[in-house]
Amino acid sequence: MNPALLRRGLTVATALLTLAVGLGGPPAVAADGPGSAPYLPRPTGPDAVGTTSLHLTDDSRPDPWASGVDARELMVSLWYPTASPNGRRAQYMTATESELLLGEGGITGVPSDVLSTTRTNAFAGARPAGHARGLPLVVLSPGFTKPRATLTTLAEDLASHGYVVAAIDHTYESPATTFPDGRVATCTACEVPHDEAFWNRLVTGRAADVSFVLDELTGAHAKWGGAGLIDPSRIAMAGHSVGGASAVTSMVADSRVRAGIDIDGATQIPLPEGGSSRPFLFLGRQAQYSPGSGGGAVATWERDWQRLTGWKRWLVVEGAEHASFTDVGLLAEQLGIDIGAGLPATRAAEIVRRYTRAFLDLHLGHRPQPLLDKPSMRYPQVHFCIPRTSTCV
Repeated sequence: MNPALLRRGLTVATALLTLAVGLGGPPAVAADGPGSAPYLPRPTGPDAVGTTSLHLTDDSRPDPWASGVDARELMVSLWYPTASPNGRRAQYMTATESELLLGEGGITGVPSDVLSTTRTNAFAGARPAGHARGLPLVVLSPGFTKPRATLTTLAEDLASHGYVVAAIDHTYESPATTFPDGRVATCTACEVPHDEAFWNRLVTGRAADVSFVLDELTGAHAKWGGAGLIDPSRIAMAGHSVGGASAVTSMVADSRVRAGIDIDGATQIPLPEGGSSRPFLFLGRQAQYSPGSGGGAVATWERDWQRLTGWKRWLVVEGAEHASFTDVGLLAEQLGIDIGAGLPATRAAEIVRRYTRAFLDLHLGHRPQPLLDKPSMRYPQVHFCIPRTSTCV
């Protein structure tokens, strides 16, 4: 992996977010169209979506970033199907988190809580619906310096199709994580030199976070009232950027993760020589991740591709940028900001949601997905890559 290349990608993505916010006007009354407060696209599934947050503490290990802290605290957002929406939409992020994110980017002249006004589709605290052990679980991990909120569009859509989704805020790895008692953890990890050892430490720590969250959601003393709906034999993980790299590491570390998706992230720690037979999907930018292009990031995919011995796909999206795969691109588009992508953010979001769900429906739901067999006329921007011949069709 080329740490300098990854750092550059992270910096660009952060700049795009702050630019989008900086040029936005004051928040208006939430509505379902441009010209009002920022909003997320509606989920495509038949189920209404509920959401809640969990505060979890792992007493078995010290925090990897905060000196002298003997336990690892995490905030986790859950999305799930509900039959009793209560009419109160969940907040995208807190006003404090919005203020600290804006401050990190040096943005002035806009309300400090502007990001907290983003309209979501999930209902806060709604009762989970489903049959005992009837719902598959998907763990989501965001990019470095990004909060879990930036994967909300994907999470809401999956939940509307019958998945429980758990997005993890990896504490001290983003500008702000707010705990229920009002404490706010800032980005201590941002102050550490970002050398090769740092990235190894980052993804290893995230794998430990994922395993702990699985313990808390599927163990004998589960911390969520709806945990009995989760089928512990059907668990997958997806992540963006270093969160995608962490999906590889988590699959190696925890056999409960039955399938994984890396969304536009150079992988850090290689798969072991014995490889992995579990299903895996690479989904990334055409400009960055086309095989044979010689870049440092794509080389990590080429390396791990050889060690994936089961079902696998390598897909690239024409016209996408790094931010296109998360809510960052969507919010920028609504504010009239050109993030440099040739693909509209709404189209990019549709592609991410559709191909992610197809992968999960196939490998957790065991339902055939012709979309993953060959290029689709409906999604001509998505190209299937053949690393052996360095071609994408």
